[in-house]
Formats: sequence, C-alpha cells, structure tokens
Amino acid sequence: MRRSALLVVLASLALACGRAPTEPAAQAPSVDASADATRVATSARYLALGDSFTAGTGSREADAFPARLADRWRRAGCAVEVTNLAVNGYTTRDVIDYELVQIAGPAPDVVTLAIGANDIVRGVSTADYAARVREIFDRLAQAGIPASRVVTLPQPDWSRSPAAADFGEPAANGARIRELNALLRDLSVERGARYVDLSPRMQAQADAKQLAPDGLHPSREAYDAWAEDLSRALPSPCGG
Repeated sequence: MRRSALLVVLASLALACGRAPTEPAAQAPSVDASADATRVATSARYLALGDSFTAGTGSREADAFPARLADRWRRAGCAVEVTNLAVNGYTTRDVIDYELVQIAGPAPDVVTLAIGANDIVRGVSTADYAARVREIFDRLAQAGIPASRVVTLPQPDWSRSPAAADFGEPAANGARIRELNALLRDLSVERGARYVDLSPRMQAQADAKQLAPDGLHPSREAYDAWAEDLSRALPSPCGG
C-alpha cells in the first residue's frame, strides 16, 4: 500500500475509535435590555415642607399643590410617594422644630420649601428669617439631602386677600412678602438650591380673586395652576 493511502486509512480509524463529535452548544436567547428596563417600575420620594400654602389650607389635602404636582409626575410614568409635612400657621422655626425632625428613611429625591407668611404675621425679623432658612438647609444636609434636591417657592401676595386686614396693614405686609421672597430666592441660590418664581402666576391669581372660601388662601384651581407651572419648570424626580 502506498504511504499516502495508508495515512488516509489510519486517520479514518482514529476518527472511528475516538469520541463522537458533540453537538454545538445551544446559543442563549438574546436579552432585550430596553424591554427589561420597562418592567422595572420607576419611583421617587417627594417631601413637602412649609405652612398653609403647602398644606392646601382652604381646600382638601388632595388639592394642595404637592398632591397635584405628584399626580402630573405619575401620569408621566414616575411613581411618586408624597410626604406633605406642612402645617397651617407654621413659621421657619416650626419647620425646624416639628417638620424636619420627622424625616426618616431613605432621603427624598425632591424637597419643596415654601415658608415665610407666618414669620411676617408673628413679627420675625429679616435677620432671624435668614438665619432660620440657612438652618433648614443645614438640617436637610445633615439628613443626607443636598441643596441640589431642594426647590424653594415664594409665598403668594396674601396681603391682597379680603381677610388680610386681620393680620396687619396690607401695604406693609405686601412689602414684607416681597422682601422675604427675594431673600428666600437669594439664600436658595447661595446654597445651590433651585428657586422657582411663581410670583407672576400668583399675582394674576390675586387679581382674579382666585381664593378659597376663607377669603385668604388660594382656591383649589389656583393650587393646581402652581402644580402645572412646577411640572413645566422641574424635571421628573425619576430622571425622565
């Protein structure tokens, strides 16, 4: 037998006596990462701090601007859990003493702060108001909430409401409202928080007498308009 033919025979025998060839491994099914992501519910935590204008006094809590804002974020696909700690009549000192101490658990993704009306009514000085606002930012930072997550809002010009005369001379209160709103804006910028100026909307509502039956606080429609403006100005807390 010629040498080349012998090599062919030997190779055939080796294949016949060797291990049977294995089937190729089944390929793992591909994973659609985007489809998987859609199955993960997006969620966020929202903390509201302040006084009657955040609590929704004059309307139901469900009509307060934090609830209406959260509803808009939910409709956009963000499952928002709202904690509204605001209380009618509270000052900056009350926010520190009674609201901030209730913060527990994971840090909220967004915080709104609207405060100052009752500081005016109770005669709190401008210097004391500024010191307390700074303390609020400090306490939030200590709770693990950076200023970048905090949104501050002006107080409406409640001095133009029919019931405002019960709380002092309207013109003097109006000047103080503008002063503290400007101070809150400046302190927010100083700390790296965001100030959303709803004053144009609030002034238009005051002109239109969009008030609750108590003749002092905004109507439910007014609160809802604040939420609409905020939803346009702020990104979704879910990152959308």
